[in-house]
Amino acid sequence: MIYRFRVILDTHEDVFRDIEIEASDTLEDFHNAITQAFGFGGQEMASFYTSNDAWEQNEEIALFDMSEEPGALRVMNETLIEDVVSEEETKMIYIYDFLSMWTFLVELAAIAEAEAGMIYPNLMFAHGEIPEEAPEAEFLAEGDEDDDFDEEYDLDPEDYDNLDFDENWN
Repeated sequence: MIYRFRVILDTHEDVFRDIEIEASDTLEDFHNAITQAFGFGGQEMASFYTSNDAWEQNEEIALFDMSEEPGALRVMNETLIEDVVSEEETKMIYIYDFLSMWTFLVELAAIAEAEAGMIYPNLMFAHGEIPEEAPEAEFLAEGDEDDDFDEEYDLDPEDYDNLDFDENWN
């Protein structure tokens, strides 16, 4: 079986790649297909994370097991795509280069039969240009505001006289 994925860069601009890959391939094969599709060298650390419909990050599946307890972490080269993704569990998060934190939302779009003569993985479609630097991650949950803390404690950052600290402490 062939899995067709849409891999979306988590940014304000529309940047995504549609990739076909065999369900029996490993997540390492998929990692290599993603890095090639987006023009990365592939030398940086990366991990897939299982995810639910709300895109919440769950179990990590790493490129290498760097945990303190060997074997405690699933690794990409030992994990088949079909063991992580199914018609019911369609979403994953992929993070490439933990210093830059390139974050991708990966979703299974379709399951199909392999086409005779087609070589997989296959980049079906590419849209958008990848930016020079990884987009800044926004860690606010839906409905959160930057000033919730200020409102909760009735603080006004512009009201220096009542902030209870000496602004010239140094």
